[in-house]
Amino acid sequence: MGVFVFLPLVLPLTALPIARLTEQHLHPRGAARLLTAISIVMALCSAVCLALIGVVGTAQIPGNPLPDSWSDPEVRAALPYHETVGTAALLALAAVLFAVGRTLARHLRIRARARRALGRALPGPPDVALLPDPAPYAYALPGSPRSPGRVVVSTGMLAGLAEDERAALLAHERAHLAHRHHRHLLATQLAGCVNPFLRPLERAVAYSAERWADEESAQAVGDRRVTARAVARAALASHRPPAAYAAFPAFAAPGPVPRRVAALLGPVPTTRNWPPAHTPAGLAALVAALGTAASALSALNAAVALLLVLKAVTPL
Repeated sequence: MGVFVFLPLVLPLTALPIARLTEQHLHPRGAARLLTAISIVMALCSAVCLALIGVVGTAQIPGNPLPDSWSDPEVRAALPYHETVGTAALLALAAVLFAVGRTLARHLRIRARARRALGRALPGPPDVALLPDPAPYAYALPGSPRSPGRVVVSTGMLAGLAEDERAALLAHERAHLAHRHHRHLLATQLAGCVNPFLRPLERAVAYSAERWADEESAQAVGDRRVTARAVARAALASHRPPAAYAAFPAFAAPGPVPRRVAALLGPVPTTRNWPPAHTPAGLAALVAALGTAASALSALNAAVALLLVLKAVTPL
């Protein structure tokens, strides 16, 4: 196993440059997908390595549930990790499981609360839930096997927008639903729970998802300036958004709204999903790809080494 078992815990740092450069050099769609994939792979590798270190480091502690042969001197010589390291790894893994469970529970709780609020919805389009609430907000509520996804918008939000801006808002939220952006957000939130080094990617994916929906909205209404104006007005009105914004893509969610508006007022972003190799973004993407591959290979190498050693010492 060697020192390679620790690499997946720090290799997420290789993805930080591309997280900062994607918005200038990639289409938001490609940026969201790329960063989500990197987050998932690196989080899984980090969790696997924590588990491996925990098993190796605690095999010699009396009373553990592992086979006695796993604590033989030969095994300790082949896998030389002190019990302190193993205990710390297990504690870290327990903290990871707790954080992941809490995030999932919070997501499901907010989702259930939002669905209960749909009972107050006013008549309207089948995919839109208009809530009689003076507080301005709008977000995309994911669907379930029993009910489709809905665009949830308050009367307070619509009251502050012109007719064309309302169309831009609804197109934005429908894009969130159509492309299942909540899955990208939840996946990167869970990845950030596993490894704190992945949290910048979580923020970058959240921004890319909003920009992706902005571009879909601008294409649907046929005017980028209308969408930019709608984003700006909604953000100005939504000083204190409801708790649902923390779980779902939201039109006026807290964040870099000025950057979104500036991007909409600028040219249409390139359609490329991978930056040119000769650019800084291309180099950053290559570093992130190599870091992800190295993380996966390190986790696989450590798992195979551990399995081979333990198989050799475990009686049939």
